[in-house]
Amino acid sequence: MSQIDEIIQEFCPDGVEFKKLGDIAQLVRGNGMPKSDLVLAEGVGAIHYGQIYTRYGVWANTTISFVTPTTAIKLAKVEPGDLIVTNTSENVEDVGKAVAWLGEQSIVTGGHATVIKHNQDPKFLSYWFRSESFFTQKKALASGTKVIDVSAKQLADVHIPIPPLQVQREIVGVLDTLADLKTELTRALEAEIEGRQRRYKYYRDSLVGFEGDESISRVPMGQIGEFIRGRRFTKNDFVDLGIPSIHYGEIYTYYGTATDSTISHVRKDLAPQLRYAQPGDVVIAAVGETVEDVGKAVAWLGDEKVAIHDDCFLYRSHLNPKFVSYYLQSGPFNAQKGKHVSRAKVKRLSSDGLAKILIPVPSEAEQERVVALLDKVTELVDELLEVLPAEITARREQFDHYLNKLLTFKELAA
Repeated sequence: MSQIDEIIQEFCPDGVEFKKLGDIAQLVRGNGMPKSDLVLAEGVGAIHYGQIYTRYGVWANTTISFVTPTTAIKLAKVEPGDLIVTNTSENVEDVGKAVAWLGEQSIVTGGHATVIKHNQDPKFLSYWFRSESFFTQKKALASGTKVIDVSAKQLADVHIPIPPLQVQREIVGVLDTLADLKTELTRALEAEIEGRQRRYKYYRDSLVGFEGDESISRVPMGQIGEFIRGRRFTKNDFVDLGIPSIHYGEIYTYYGTATDSTISHVRKDLAPQLRYAQPGDVVIAAVGETVEDVGKAVAWLGDEKVAIHDDCFLYRSHLNPKFVSYYLQSGPFNAQKGKHVSRAKVKRLSSDGLAKILIPVPSEAEQERVVALLDKVTELVDELLEVLPAEITARREQFDHYLNKLLTFKELAA
């Protein structure tokens, strides 16, 4: 930071001139180019406005999409060094995001994007479009509710600091180094998370699957227990105080292996028409948007009965409910489940399909031993998986802090 301070002191000791973006750049509005125009094969490089905040970073020298030469003729041209800024998004954070084009050839962009042609350092400008200073200004300019918009005309009025090019390049050099460090650390932490999850799944599957242990019998679930479908209620029936309930969607979005309390309740006047899981039952999601979600389960360990949705089954057996719930997360169960899931837009599992799935049936003492081990390991893994994402967030916040510090200047007096 001291080197940057020295350069600023040398080149702009009295402050930095702030100018309207429209006074230092030409803003060209894009047009056309729906996603149907994009191809992944060769052609003219193209950046769609939605890709700016989902696929690109501060700069790019290659594109992930192309358009045909015929289509490119009618689109806004982007020359090397230009910026592309998105004018539309679903939130204030993404609207106004920029990518500096540093490729060797001209490319194109379409509607809901603005091309900024300028004589500044392109990466300096692109970093600035991620700064708190710009965010404050665009937030005041943004309009819309469901779709947020900041027009090219509005962008032209944004005030931006314009330090000398040498200062811009020095700042870019520091931010590039910090960005590389952030990316490297983030990848390492994400790899650590993935590795720990993979090892946990292997350990869990080995424990509940009893792979290679021929002394453990494997029995169709329908032979040692019964599946009972829940009864219909809707989200409109939810109340703050009422009958404890489990909705199928909550099983794969909120609950873990087991729970003794619910996050939702339904109206008490529905009591006669509902169907209930008893303590010790396992509640299974019979419907999901993916094959992975359908068949997920939670062991109900509360002190009272709980109403279950009609897209759930309760499984009642003499097995340890947490052992069953852990097994229903495992690879051996998922390998069998896939054969019985209907592959429509909404994935479904029937009670007949579930009843055919084989489950290991060790002794009661062995089930308790497996559950105790997995409870301890799960707790340790969950603690680590809370720490590591927090570390990733901290690294990103640290980078944002330095970005804002480097891009904040004393304004030159008029």
